[in-house]
Amino acid sequence: MRELTFTQAINEALVEEMERDSSVFVMGEDVAAFGGVFGVTKGLHETFGDRRVFDTPLSETLIVGAAVGAAITGLRPVAELQYSDFLGIAMDEMYNKAAKWKFMHGGRLNVPMVVRAPEGAKGGAGAEHSQSPGGLFQSAFGMYVLMPTNPADAKGLLKSAIRDDNPVLFLEHKALYSKRGPVPDGEHLVPIGVAATPRRGDDVTIVAWGNLVPRSLQAADALADEGIDVEVIDPRGIRPLDIDTILASVEKTGRLVLVHEAPGAGGPGAEVAAVVADRMIDVLEAPVLRVTTPDTYFPQSVHLERLMLPGVTEIADAVRKVMR
Repeated sequence: MRELTFTQAINEALVEEMERDSSVFVMGEDVAAFGGVFGVTKGLHETFGDRRVFDTPLSETLIVGAAVGAAITGLRPVAELQYSDFLGIAMDEMYNKAAKWKFMHGGRLNVPMVVRAPEGAKGGAGAEHSQSPGGLFQSAFGMYVLMPTNPADAKGLLKSAIRDDNPVLFLEHKALYSKRGPVPDGEHLVPIGVAATPRRGDDVTIVAWGNLVPRSLQAADALADEGIDVEVIDPRGIRPLDIDTILASVEKTGRLVLVHEAPGAGGPGAEVAAVVADRMIDVLEAPVLRVTTPDTYFPQSVHLERLMLPGVTEIADAVRKVMR
């Protein structure tokens, strides 16, 4: 099996889907000749030309609105926002138009579009370029919110997203772009709404999102030396949420730790904690714990940023606490 970086895997997914389907095109700020602010679309313009890979004005409202318009006329746009922090500028187009129009028009319209957006803290980019806003879209009925955590999932989920007839917000953690991992040869699709369980265990369930999945796996390996057997679940996104896999794991372990880079308030862990409390509080042997960033904004300092981000130590400490 080949090894690709996260960036190469996304690029390969775009190339394969554009070769397979002439209705797929890419647009966004500096995605053409420049290849995107993080180099993800590099080479696409040379291969597919001006009509299928083109730059847009610096307007997130225009980018998402144009994608909605193209999608309802039968095309399959893949729009790139340079930072997911800018989703707020296009919130009406995302939350009201892309997510709802299929249902507001009696199911007569499909909105097959993908909005790719880098998220997360890396390099001290500060309060407006470091956030993980996926939780804002937990109530966006009609929209999928996907968050791949390794190159194989990045490729397989993006290909599935492009082929789906529903709008998809595809969040890519910036710290993962350079990470390498195995990617299957040939056609590779990952189903939407199916969680992965990269580590099996019987004592504690960790549900982690984004860049904190690999850190949770490191914590689980360290805890194994202490005789604590941790199961790690990667939901691969926020909507749709594979709650059945999470509940089955909690029923087995009786203990749950939720780990994500977004703040605890309004983050994806809050919804999972509520569902677990609703359906199976009687099986819990300890309170549900969350490991998140503090309820504040990211600083413009790599040193302070590092202090805010949950690490292996904080995750392992939370697991030890629910085991007491």
